[in-house]
Amino acid sequence: MLASRAFVGLTARSLAGIDGDVTLPQFRALVVLAVRGPQRSIDIAEELRVNPSTGTRMCDRLVRKGLVRRTRSSSDRRVVRLRLSKAGHDIVDQVMSRRRAELERLVAATAELWKPAVTKALCAFAEAAGEPDEHDWWLGWAAHAVETDDDSGGPDEAAESNDEPST
Repeated sequence: MLASRAFVGLTARSLAGIDGDVTLPQFRALVVLAVRGPQRSIDIAEELRVNPSTGTRMCDRLVRKGLVRRTRSSSDRRVVRLRLSKAGHDIVDQVMSRRRAELERLVAATAELWKPAVTKALCAFAEAAGEPDEHDWWLGWAAHAVETDDDSGGPDEAAESNDEPST
């Protein structure tokens, strides 16, 4: 529990001071979009293990903050997907850079304790929690960063917040 609290504190400190007033759950939604690309709000809710209505409200707030954009699927106009805006991408980038710097500082301060067994145990812990490995995480980040370069993704605020096909 102590290590868990330390990691949550590290994440909270990384979020502090960024523009956009983003909560930890909202940041987690931004990370899902950064790594997995455009998603329906129901998919984000499932990934975050929250009720669909909670996920939709969270995504609505992110849209209002300009961090996420709604786009309709080109193959099925009834499906609304969310994707990071340039501002959302920048926030994820800033927070991840701060987290990495803080983690590097902490690991350097405890370097003599980081034996191969500790590193292996932490990797197994992350895998059991369903976290993608570092290589896959960065591949997803790089693959979906291109999508945020063009912020003229068509109708967004006018799109319905319900991700289910309308009848």
